[in-house]
Amino acid sequence: MALISSFCIFFLVAHFATPIVCIRNPINQTPALFVFSDSIFDPGNNNYINTTTNFQANYLPYGESFFKYPTGRNSDGRLIPDFIGIFICVFPNCLKSINCGRPEHNCWLYFAAEYAKLPFIPPYFEIGKKHLVHRVKFASGGSGCLAETARGFVIDLQTQLKYFQNVGKLLQKKVGETESKQILSNAVYIFSTINNDMVAPLFANSSFPYSDTEYLQMIMGNLTSVLKFLSNEKVM
Repeated sequence: MALISSFCIFFLVAHFATPIVCIRNPINQTPALFVFSDSIFDPGNNNYINTTTNFQANYLPYGESFFKYPTGRNSDGRLIPDFIGIFICVFPNCLKSINCGRPEHNCWLYFAAEYAKLPFIPPYFEIGKKHLVHRVKFASGGSGCLAETARGFVIDLQTQLKYFQNVGKLLQKKVGETESKQILSNAVYIFSTINNDMVAPLFANSSFPYSDTEYLQMIMGNLTSVLKFLSNEKVM
């Protein structure tokens, strides 16, 4: 019970904190956006790994109400980062005018994007096709902070961090070290994880070897290590 209570507190804090992280970046420029998550934000990364259909959403009815075909998103349409990407990555002036209470004519661009079903931040495995390395989703359906959660079927948080490091190297090659550091330090970072870690013990085939406290410490330790790495690299 204590474990669940602690998780609920973390969940609420994390999700209420997300908008604060998003708006702290300058809105008069286009910030980069990186998403670390599970199925809540997975745009289709699991379509590119060796897994099972239990961890994929590449079949109908997924996607039918917006894309008209499955994209790998665990939704009949778009996910939260798709909307965030439109507002803060493509039309920051529109967002600025809304925040200031002074809607401007350029807000029609948002509705044009709605009609065109564009743009969308690509999965990590599609950045080569999109030629886009400063807006990437690393999310993987079924994943968690711990590598043990659905091991072998998903992209755990530490691996997502490694993919982010790969993107950092690609960005540095593209724009140079100084500019890449500036882009990463001004970027928006979205995290939504832990859910699958919390339910994993319920599906354990044998008795669970950890106490509630030990298990929660393992989860938070992994999450903290990722956040500390990004902080030490001065990208957050």
